[in-house]
This record gives sequence, C-alpha cells and structure tokens, in this order.
Amino acid sequence: MTGVAIVGAAETTRLGVIPDMSELQLHADAALNAMADAGINARGIDGFATAGFRPTEVAQYLGLKPRWVDGTAVGGCSFMVHVRHAVAAILAGHCETVLITHGESGKSRVGKSGFAPAPASFAGQFEAPYGVVGPPTMFTVPVLRYMKDYGLTHEQLAMVAVVQRQWAHRNPRAFMRDLITVDDVFNSRIIAWPFHLLECCLVTDGGGALILTAADRARDFPKKPVHILGTGESSETPIISQMESLTSSRAFRVAGGDAMREAGISHTDVDHLMIYDAFAHLPIYGLEDLGFCKKGEAGAFIVEGNTAPGGRLPTNTNGGGLSYMHSGMYGMYALQESVRQIRGEAAAQVANVEVALCLGVGGMFGASGCVVLATEPAT
Repeated sequence: MTGVAIVGAAETTRLGVIPDMSELQLHADAALNAMADAGINARGIDGFATAGFRPTEVAQYLGLKPRWVDGTAVGGCSFMVHVRHAVAAILAGHCETVLITHGESGKSRVGKSGFAPAPASFAGQFEAPYGVVGPPTMFTVPVLRYMKDYGLTHEQLAMVAVVQRQWAHRNPRAFMRDLITVDDVFNSRIIAWPFHLLECCLVTDGGGALILTAADRARDFPKKPVHILGTGESSETPIISQMESLTSSRAFRVAGGDAMREAGISHTDVDHLMIYDAFAHLPIYGLEDLGFCKKGEAGAFIVEGNTAPGGRLPTNTNGGGLSYMHSGMYGMYALQESVRQIRGEAAAQVANVEVALCLGVGGMFGASGCVVLATEPAT
C-alpha cells in the first residue's frame, strides 16, 4: 500500500524513426503530452526524475523548478526505479507532483552519446577484451547456459517473438506488426548465437513520461488514477560473468518479490504482465524469477499460448521491445502499456485488468525495478 497514483501518462507524439528531433526534444515532447493528459503545466510539478540526460538539463529545458530531483541511471529499468523513489519522496513530503521523463534517439542518433565501456570499468577490463561487448554478445552467455541446463529449445525461444508479434499485430503504434512464424524467426539472420534478428529488440526513436501524486489528490485530475500498490528494486552485477546464476536473475527475484509483498498480492491476482524483453529469453527468465512458472518451464508455458492473446496471463501486450518499440531504455514503454491496460485504453486491451505487474531489467541483468499497479488503492 503506497498511497501514490499515476495521474498522467503519455509517449512521444511519434514513435519509430524521428530524425528531426533530438533526445532532449523527445523528453520535452513526452513531458508535454503527459502534462496534457494530467491537465497540468510545468508550474504544477515540483519533483522530477529522468535517466539518459542529467535531470538538471531536462528540468531547465522544461522550465521546471523542482524541490526534489532524481537522476538514477541503471539502464532500461531506471524508470521503474524512479517510480519507487518518487513514491517515497511524495509520502515523505519532499514534493507533491513528480514528472518522470524518457527520450532516446536510438535509431537516428540525434544528440545521442556513445556507451562504450570505460577501459577501467569491470566490463572494460574483464569482458570487452574477450569480445563480449554490447547486449547481443552479453546476453548470449546466460541463455546458452539456460538452454543447456533446462532443455529450452530454439523453437521455444523463437515462440517468444512469435507471440509478441501477435500482440503487436493488434497495435497500430507498433513498429513491426506483420505476423511471423517460428520459421520466419529462423530465416532471419543470425546476430549472435543463438539469437536471430527477430529475437533481438528493435532500434527506434521515442520517449514517454509519467506524472505521480498522492492518491488523496488524484481525484482532482481529469483521468481515473492508476494506483501504485507496490514497488521493488535491486542490482546484481554489471558484468554477465559475475552473475550469481546464469539461469536466473537475483535482481529480478528481489525486485519482483519486494513489489509483490508490498502490494499484498499473489500470482493469481495478476491480470496483466509486462516483462522487459530486449531479447527473447528475458520473458522466460522473468516468468520464472517472478514465480509464475517453475524453473525450466517458462518456454513450454509460452508455447502453450498462456501469454498470447486469449491466454490466461497476457504478457507484453503492446508487442514489447521485440515488436512495439525499443529506443534503448525500454522500461518507460512497459510502464506506459501497464497504465493503458489499467485505464482500459490499450490498443490490444485485455478484459477486466485490475492488477498489472511491470518488471524491468537494466544493464544486461545488472539491475531490476518492479512496479505493481491497480485500478483501486490497497485496502
């Protein structure tokens, strides 16, 4: 029970390829759209959080005068972590209304800096010299171990992409909407074994923003509030070789477990699930680390249609990072879809969504954030 709600949520006006806008402009576009959704302007915001840019730069650009600022940057799940920190700040009285923004020119690279590991960093010293550089080569190490230990087949891995394209097919904003088969996945080019192109995230431009306030103030905003029931965060290691286990994410288990305990929910209470899917194996890890599937069973669970349209656990209903959108730090888009499903506004709306769980990853299993959202506040 947190007593905080999301009262504004929006993505950038365009998603996909936006060569005429810088990253800073994408932050602003998303922020203005979220303010319009909440019916407020910059004067109504006294807390601000972002990642990718220094919060001081974005706040200045937006004309904000915040009393509370958070620049936590732990990769793609930074925005889930921002939600958690904003909840704490609002409940502590440090601010009343928090804006969280994201903007990223992942495809067009307008105003974007590089992300090569520093030579003195752990990755620069102990992984880059051996050819483990960037997400495709980093993520292959754990998934190959998982496949060996638990018998996950290439067909099961490919089905993650197939199922998420089924959701994207229903979403006019999705970047890739054409239905695909397992054969289509196998016929796409190999990027880094075992990942084919269609098992890797998109590379796009876009952004999003959220506005949070105390639940007892939420009734003053134009849209029905989306209540935050629980949150969690954790970190594990910035380098894959030092994971506690290559077949499970400790950060997933800690962040997800804390969020569910704080929310006071069980697995059967969850109507809708978002699991960060930069690559096809991540929903498999997420389903198991959250406890929705036993170890080694998530691949078959997905093949059986449980996460697909009409399934009993609708997952990544916007199409995910594999088909909807992935500008680099995908967590904001997963949160946006969670909010839409709770509001009943999603393109591929699931019936009767009352509780949604949103799990993010950052830095190749290095960090995780989890948020549980609901139509009603906790009692």
